[in-house]
Amino acid sequence: MTASQTTALPWASVAEVDPDVWAAIEGERARQHDKIELIASENYVFKAVLEAQGSWLTNKYAEGLPGKRYYGGCEYVDVVERLAQERALELFPGSEHVNVQPHSGAQANMAAYLSSVNPGDKVLGMNLAHGGHLTHGMALNFSGRYFEIHAYGVREDDQRIDYDALEVQAHEVRPKLIVAGASAYPRIIDFDRMAAIAHDVGALLWVDMAHVAGLVAAGLHPSPFPNADIVTTTNHKTLRGARGGMIFSRRELPASVDPADYPMVKPNLAATIDRSVFPGVQGGPLMHIIAGKAVALKLALTPEFRDYQARVLANAQVMGETLQSLGARLMTGGTDNHLILVDVTPLGVTGREAERLLDEIGITVNKNAIPFDTNPPNIASGIRIGTPATTTRGFGTDEMRTIAQLIVEAIAVRDEPAKLARLGRTAREIADRFPVPGLPEA
Repeated sequence: MTASQTTALPWASVAEVDPDVWAAIEGERARQHDKIELIASENYVFKAVLEAQGSWLTNKYAEGLPGKRYYGGCEYVDVVERLAQERALELFPGSEHVNVQPHSGAQANMAAYLSSVNPGDKVLGMNLAHGGHLTHGMALNFSGRYFEIHAYGVREDDQRIDYDALEVQAHEVRPKLIVAGASAYPRIIDFDRMAAIAHDVGALLWVDMAHVAGLVAAGLHPSPFPNADIVTTTNHKTLRGARGGMIFSRRELPASVDPADYPMVKPNLAATIDRSVFPGVQGGPLMHIIAGKAVALKLALTPEFRDYQARVLANAQVMGETLQSLGARLMTGGTDNHLILVDVTPLGVTGREAERLLDEIGITVNKNAIPFDTNPPNIASGIRIGTPATTTRGFGTDEMRTIAQLIVEAIAVRDEPAKLARLGRTAREIADRFPVPGLPEA
């Protein structure tokens, strides 16, 4: 009996199969083109990354590691994953081992915990209210539920990490793991100092470099390698890659810790990391996303990528300086990286009000708590601004000055619809001059 094709469905487009979903996709395409993206954790991937993510690799199951799969037919996905591994290790000199399979930064972080501490163990992580991340010990997160979290933070006078207080706290608490890294901290983090503190008390240091990974790769931010024992990152922030995570580690435990305190590490830390990713926290890897990671990592190894990161920093500096000159209060007084944390209460609004207002004129930010905030997190006193996405788009320092002026002026004329409409037209004119890389035309 000859098989016959009875429907065109397998070859139909999203628009044909599901107009409702396609309408939402088109709406998002228009939003990304029309609005100015200043969320610090977002970026635009290039066309080659999108192409890899939408490839036939979507169809393949590949539990296990290259050459050690639980399924047949993995010869080509093995090539892709090995390329991603090799490029990641080349991009971050001093790293000894990498697993590129985590579906997200949070899952990479879960694997970091699973590889180093048991439920109930003491962990020292950065306070979420001071710029840390949910997975660094927030009470409602798995990290806060399963481990004894002790939070370190920033000084109230300058909002910078108090390394001296952290060192004292580490000696008092004697944690098994210290977590470095942040999601809303605009200054360079002293990874070397934190490694010295951790190893002095017999703890492991895990660095979550998700926000600054692209800057580290370009040599424009101190590297956590080789002093950190475990390093995690996302791929989609400053690295400008596919959404997902990676986890790096030493091959062996450092000499400063007692192996008896880390019974889960068998036979070595690198193998434990791999085992913690699969089967520890997830099953089959997303091979199409790993392909997107591999492509983005190749792009990150180019001189153009370093130039891009330098422009990210320059844009953030100008944005911060302009906002400050116009009356906004910057946490820490400025920035060393890609993000700015702004207290908007001196301008007469809350973070939530600023987020809503700026979205109306075509500028996308997120409300964010500031250290020692008197407002609850869902209202917040600040907004977080980042320059990776606008820099990818081609915005330069002139555009940053204009956008900063638009932000402050919009808040000042928030009750005057005609003036807000004028500001919105200016924001749209800027956006129209800089097409989003890889974004199809309407």
